[in-house]
Amino acid sequence: MTPTLKLYGLLAISGGIATALDALGSTEAVITFPLEAMLFINGIILLLMVVDWAQVNGPQRAIAQREKLPRLSIGRDNPVTLKVSAPKAAAKLQIFDRYPTDFDEIPMPLTVELPAKTATQITYQVLPRHRGEYAWGDLQIRQLGPWGLAWRSWTISAAQTVAVYPDLVGLRSLSVKLAIQSTGSMRQRKRVGIGTEFAELREYAVGDDPRFIDWKATARRSAPLIRVLEPEREQSLIVLLDRGRLMTANVKGLSRFDWGLNATLSLALAGLHRGDRVGVGVFDREMHTWIPATGGRQHLQHLIEKLTPIQPAILESDYLGAVTQVATQQHRRALVVVITDLVDQTASAELLTALTRLKSRHLPFCVTLRDPQVDTQAHEFTDEVSAAYRRAVALDLLEQRQAAFAQLKQSGVLVLDAPADQITDPLVEDYLRIKARNRL
Repeated sequence: MTPTLKLYGLLAISGGIATALDALGSTEAVITFPLEAMLFINGIILLLMVVDWAQVNGPQRAIAQREKLPRLSIGRDNPVTLKVSAPKAAAKLQIFDRYPTDFDEIPMPLTVELPAKTATQITYQVLPRHRGEYAWGDLQIRQLGPWGLAWRSWTISAAQTVAVYPDLVGLRSLSVKLAIQSTGSMRQRKRVGIGTEFAELREYAVGDDPRFIDWKATARRSAPLIRVLEPEREQSLIVLLDRGRLMTANVKGLSRFDWGLNATLSLALAGLHRGDRVGVGVFDREMHTWIPATGGRQHLQHLIEKLTPIQPAILESDYLGAVTQVATQQHRRALVVVITDLVDQTASAELLTALTRLKSRHLPFCVTLRDPQVDTQAHEFTDEVSAAYRRAVALDLLEQRQAAFAQLKQSGVLVLDAPADQITDPLVEDYLRIKARNRL
């Protein structure tokens, strides 16, 4: 039972009246009367509070429940929905949902007022910053009595364990985008000469390359027909995700490894959608996890389950060891994407050597996750001495990164450098461009 401000106001009014009567009286008998009257009135008020509290019971009590929580996505606002109803009487509620304390703080309680015989839904957002399993607690409900004198509290059992996964919301959006690109009104028109596998025959149009005219089909139809090609399917895509020291740094609220893991799964989804075989290796000073290249849509779920529990470690990464593992396990030519970070030519010499060696058999693709804060500091003009030093350091870091990238490009390695929180879209676009140009 929790008294309300209304109750305290009534008690204050009662005490004020007794004080006023006491000020007007002069004899002991007169003084005793207002005191007894105040005690009597206060007793009645407290009795009304108990009756008001007791009325919030049985059919007068509101009903609340939390919808079953799905798998949550790291770094995303995930909706949590509560269903609330007032079966018989109007209700004013305060709801405390005991979400995990590791999530970003959410203002509680949630307040709702319901007319009699109505129901509604309350939705709030939770933002998890780390993957793993979390314990979600019960619902604590407070309902105001019909006279507004007391709150009645009770607990609804709703405890459950919730798993936080990589960015599943982004994967669903990407899946829809890829499907729209392949079918429907936004289907991309297959282009002549792009790819190696035959897709279809269509009528010759102005601007088409005459070299791709199918003369036998043209003779049968008495009209020029053109051969349309599409990128080869069932090629191999290998993603090597670094989980070493450089990937433990925090960027925009998530570790660099988490941004890399989100990009890895998005790239795997795009590869599987295009009919390729996708394999993933997670490494530090040794190959921590190796998932051989496999095709099929169900392979994505296998990747999610295997990769979600992995966390970054403060260990130096062995790039040569990871490349050696790929050379041993993957005999067929593949696009090998290494997702990591790059500091300068000296610190990343092993990475440069490993990717160069990889080029003899595979198509290497170096993807680096840049910290956008470095970009901000490099372009921030200020008169403060300390800020000027930070800007100088940031500019030097960017210059050394560009020198390392230039060396990679000269060696024939594909390079993509983008802010860690914006890496997914350009990575998928580059992969689709590589497929369309038949670089493999």
